[in-house]
Amino acid sequence: YSLSKKTKIMQSDQYSYLPILMQFILAVGFVVGTIIISGKLGPKRTSDSKDKSFECGVESIGNARIPFSVKYFLVAILFVLFDVEVIFLYPWAVNFQELGMEGMIKMLIFMALLLVGFFYIIKKKALEWE
Repeated sequence: YSLSKKTKIMQSDQYSYLPILMQFILAVGFVVGTIIISGKLGPKRTSDSKDKSFECGVESIGNARIPFSVKYFLVAILFVLFDVEVIFLYPWAVNFQELGMEGMIKMLIFMALLLVGFFYIIKKKALEWE
């Protein structure tokens, strides 16, 4: 009796994955079908001007290796840094009541350190463009 019951439980677990498998097959089938149909129905015209590489419709002239200012990369890195720091606020906000006063103190320390870093960046004028 227990063997057949165990077999039924295993079968029900396997059947619970059936909707996920069907959705995966449908999604892959849609993507592949769309690519194939657009390749068959789309226009197939080629010319010298269509085969040339371009950047946003602008004719490419000269060397593509133009040096960027270090300020550009610094602002980008600082944006990513502070953006990732804000992500840590969401789990805290969701679990605010369960964390209690200890969680509140830890978050205040975290925010204070974040503000110290932000004021340091402002003091060093890292966000000012020349």
